Amino acid sequence: MSDLDRYGCAVLPGLLTPAACRDLAALYPREEGFRSRVVMGRHGFGQGEYRYFSHPLPDPVQALREALYPQLVDIANRWNETMGIDVRYPLRHKEFLARCHAAGQVRPTPLLLQYGPGDYNCLHQDLYGEHVFPLQVAVLLSEPGQDFTGGEFVLTEQRPRMQSRAEVVSLRQGDAVVFAVHHRPVQGTRGAYRVSMRHGVSRLRSGQRHTLGIIFHDAA
Repeated sequence: MSDLDRYGCAVLPGLLTPAACRDLAALYPREEGFRSRVVMGRHGFGQGEYRYFSHPLPDPVQALREALYPQLVDIANRWNETMGIDVRYPLRHKEFLARCHAAGQVRPTPLLLQYGPGDYNCLHQDLYGEHVFPLQVAVLLSEPGQDFTGGEFVLTEQRPRMQSRAEVVSLRQGDAVVFAVHHRPVQGTRGAYRVSMRHGVSRLRSGQRHTLGIIFHDAA
């Protein structure tokens, strides 16, 4: 996870098996199990679409959310301390969700995304209310070069009084990328400073690309 501190993202290779990836991607056309469908072009978000899961989450998605959060919470708390942010996160995801729900953030945020030729996702931040966990995870469910071409995961880092920096993350089917949702600390010559992060997906050249997004805060 040292890459998270250095670059604002880190790859978790082989988080899901190819079979598990195919099973999750196959959920996308179904109507049941989702609370909403968003067509990106209608909102200026890009091209493509995505669906938010409803409660209860599918078992594999729930298991990933619960298993990944404890691996990231120490990093999230250390980042906030370094950036001078008073918020600290509980060790268990269930306790963090209780905080979200008490503030009216009750809608689940894990989602499936689908891209076809020419589709892309504009640079953005997944902020859904007052309570935001500063790290999230995207799992590539399709195989580059076989299921699709293009469609690279992209991060940008906006640094104070400096030009923005871009990071392109190469993933294979089943790989996950952990990345900063909003801000992250960077060590400078005069101490730590805060940079703003955004993420998106470059234009798909051909085929179809599916992604699972694991966001740890719920939405208002």
